[in-house]
Amino acid sequence: MGLITLALFMFFTCSYAERNGPIQTFVIPHSHMDVGWVYTIQESMHAYAGNVYTSVTEELTRNKQRKFIAVEQEFFRLWWDSVATDKHRQQVRQLLKEGRLEFIIGGQVMQDEAVTDLDDDILQLTEGHGFLYETFGVRPRFSWHVDPFGASATTPVLFALAGFHAHLISRIDYDLKDDMQENRKLQFVWRGSPSLREQQEIFTHTMDQFSYCTPSNLPFSNSSGFYWNGVAVFPDPPKNGVYPNMSLPVTKETLRPYAETMVRNIQQRAAWFRTNHVLWPWGCDKQFYNSSVQFANMDPLVNYINQNSKEFGVTVQYATLSEYFQAVHQTNLTWECVNDHTMETHRKPFQAWTGFFTSRNVLKGVARKASSKLKAAETLFTQYRVSYPDGPVPKEEALQKLKALRWAVSEVQHHDGITGTESPKVANMYMEHLTQAMMGVDELLAALFILPQGLDTVGDSDASGQNSIPMVYRVGIDLEQHIVVYNPLAWNTTAVINVTVTFPMATVFDDQGQPVPAQIQGSAESNTTYDLFIVVDLGGLQHRKYLVRFSEKPCEEGPECGLTHQAWVVPFERQNVSKWLKTGRRLLPVLNECYKIKLDQDTNLLHSITDRQAMRTVTVSQDFWEYQVNGDVSAGPISDNYVFSANSSAVRAYKAIGLEIVPGKVITEIRQYFYREETDEVYSFSVTTRVPQGFPRGRPLCHRLEQSYSLGPLAVNTEVVLRTRTGLKNNRTLFTDDNGYQMMKRPYRPFVDNIIARNYYPMVRTAYIEDDSSRLVLLSERAHGVSSQAEGELEVMLHRRLWNNQLWNLGYNLTLNDSSVVRPSLWMTLGSLAATPSLHQREALELQHRPVVMPIDRPQHGMGAPLRPVVLPDNLHLLTLCVPGWAYSSNHTLHLRSIGKRDTGTTQPDYNRVLMRIMHLYETGVDPVLSQPVTINIKEVLQSVGEVRVLEERSLTGTWDISDLRRWEWKTSERGQRSSVGTGGDFNVTILPKEIRTFFVSFKLK
Repeated sequence: MGLITLALFMFFTCSYAERNGPIQTFVIPHSHMDVGWVYTIQESMHAYAGNVYTSVTEELTRNKQRKFIAVEQEFFRLWWDSVATDKHRQQVRQLLKEGRLEFIIGGQVMQDEAVTDLDDDILQLTEGHGFLYETFGVRPRFSWHVDPFGASATTPVLFALAGFHAHLISRIDYDLKDDMQENRKLQFVWRGSPSLREQQEIFTHTMDQFSYCTPSNLPFSNSSGFYWNGVAVFPDPPKNGVYPNMSLPVTKETLRPYAETMVRNIQQRAAWFRTNHVLWPWGCDKQFYNSSVQFANMDPLVNYINQNSKEFGVTVQYATLSEYFQAVHQTNLTWECVNDHTMETHRKPFQAWTGFFTSRNVLKGVARKASSKLKAAETLFTQYRVSYPDGPVPKEEALQKLKALRWAVSEVQHHDGITGTESPKVANMYMEHLTQAMMGVDELLAALFILPQGLDTVGDSDASGQNSIPMVYRVGIDLEQHIVVYNPLAWNTTAVINVTVTFPMATVFDDQGQPVPAQIQGSAESNTTYDLFIVVDLGGLQHRKYLVRFSEKPCEEGPECGLTHQAWVVPFERQNVSKWLKTGRRLLPVLNECYKIKLDQDTNLLHSITDRQAMRTVTVSQDFWEYQVNGDVSAGPISDNYVFSANSSAVRAYKAIGLEIVPGKVITEIRQYFYREETDEVYSFSVTTRVPQGFPRGRPLCHRLEQSYSLGPLAVNTEVVLRTRTGLKNNRTLFTDDNGYQMMKRPYRPFVDNIIARNYYPMVRTAYIEDDSSRLVLLSERAHGVSSQAEGELEVMLHRRLWNNQLWNLGYNLTLNDSSVVRPSLWMTLGSLAATPSLHQREALELQHRPVVMPIDRPQHGMGAPLRPVVLPDNLHLLTLCVPGWAYSSNHTLHLRSIGKRDTGTTQPDYNRVLMRIMHLYETGVDPVLSQPVTINIKEVLQSVGEVRVLEERSLTGTWDISDLRRWEWKTSERGQRSSVGTGGDFNVTILPKEIRTFFVSFKLK
């Protein structure tokens, strides 16, 4: 056996040396530290994470050859603030100065790439970069996205916008990676956006089949190799310092076998790449908590290989990621371009990682709700700071509450967070952090509206506004309630808000005392409450106060009713599936200005929708189906948090349907109830469809069918989908959004095995199917898995409940026995191919950022509404308007000097610097008008917020002046020219299709 091993070793050495010469190996020490997954943040900090940075800092200081890369900022920030001594902090600064400690990515977490939203990807990256820049003057230039389950085309665009030179990925489809390895195409230049192309291209390195962990197999030992500190122990580190699975130490006897094993792996990897440079990641999950033993064993191994480099044909050095990429860049090779392509996650024949698109649906919804609330609060606080810099809302407390929610929203974007792949206790941790931080922001929102502008100011009600979710308002004896409604988007909008009340009648008046159209009806959720729908007209970033007057008695027609319509429930006969002998005989129409909807009274299902503008009728039906999956590993493939494995086609999840219709003048509500058994009295699933009434064609609200669902608790090992069947001839081709940034075409692929699960894709905001004439669009306020399993079908997985007996899942409590009731929402639009692009881009944002609604006890002269709204053109979106608080600087050199002179912890937040991002929503060529570049004058756009004094363009996260940002250029076979960007004179800015432009805005404070 030894002779065979030596012969193979010599073959690899000689053959590779003859082809390419010596191999330069970059050993990159790292620790993959999940911000969640199995253990809570607190448990991980105690068990190992705190020790990683303490021991790495100390060990790098002891030896000038050693290096380390730090990736996720959450653990580092916790260590820096609560564990690190002053000596450790000084050592970190020195190591950064020497380039031996390097921050990679620099975001708060290593975010997921399938189910995260664009807003939150940018947020978590900005929070990490803001901390690094303020604390060290560091601006990360490389990524290390080694563990997200698939690689989105949006991520490289964002990293390029942030100033990165190169991008690194790992988890992609197995077959794709095998093909890339065989053809030496693991490295390429990625043009993630078809509109931006070379403008935001980025060199991308795909890790080979060994991924980010060190190969642990040792042919000369039964122990794992290169993990000399062993495996982290929870909940407490062992007192004697002896950890499980510690690798065989490097001794005189093991030095040569270790070297041969390492060199053989290096040579194997080198064959898959085009240059003589090999990236050799040294580390894995929860490593380097005892860096002393790690380096003490690797140091002699590195020295031995270098001393025998001629024999081995290999040199080895500790390195940072920047050193590796710099070496590759200097080869000046010409690289292949990959255009706007998303690299999907693992899709083995019986292990499709498509289940996590839907796992923990409640957490996905709360995370997006928190993100939306954060955006509204950030924008409103910015307006308040500019208008009332000395107002009574304490700026320190306000920023603290905003930062708490930024932290919580950033944290849950972790690739084992919002994915739903974490243990129950970690999911509970995320939920606790999100809900507590949202409570703090609710307090801030209330203060911004209720507190007077100045301590000596007294006045009446003025136009004000804010927003929140529907809630029950229990009023006093005066039977009236004031509410504030705020529009966080920079467009004028008409919306219908829903306020849950305890009175059967209410009239509504605006801030001018004029009656407002409204509708009141019995709630579908409770016999003791009522839904009050109010039509609100709001300017961009404006808020208004409304007065709601209640009555104990229903109102007859007359002036005392105001413009409130009382709507009543009309029940229909319940229909059993077993009696569906003849259908389509009794069709019931529901009309508005845009659609004619027909319901089939023989089934109580939707029958068809007529687009009244295009005069085309499309058959459409919706109902619930479920996949019954396996939980016994001995019986075949299983479904779990990550994986969706359908044993067979979905089966109908109900046997009877109830129907109610509530005809109205503001909305008509269609309520469908699905019963598992014909004799059940309690429904298992429901769909409520709200059809807007009285809104003219061409207004977005007219085209919107708002649907909300209720389902759960599910039976164990079932995965429930909403199946929408249409007459569209889509050839089973689906389109889904990529992190809310761009649309991806998803053709149906006829796999031999596991064909259902392998044709599922993530939907973050949008999914649609289309034929030559019409398009049916679904918009979502949380992520789901979607598929088109049959002609004209679009199915959305809404909920999963699973259990299996796989030892790994049981050991980590990752079986997803989710017994919750979920209540997601989708908006549906049907229209022509020409009409729908102008609708769904904006509608997706209006669903995500609905008007905030907040009750107030007494109207005071709080924050007045802007004299004029802030309104952007329809193809531009105000992505961000906030006071980041980080100590950014327009002069990087002066900033570095100030850090050198600064005492630890003396940095004061910057309350006057405003960070603004504007995004072009459309791709090139999608719409003849909306896809065009747009020129706006920022000073004019923001004049109702305040007088703009200075406008400075920055990189995506604000750390670079755009005029100073220089990214490496990589030679490609499709050479394009990067154009320069910047602002024109007089605050004019031209924004191209799909661009995201970032600015610092300085206002003249009032």
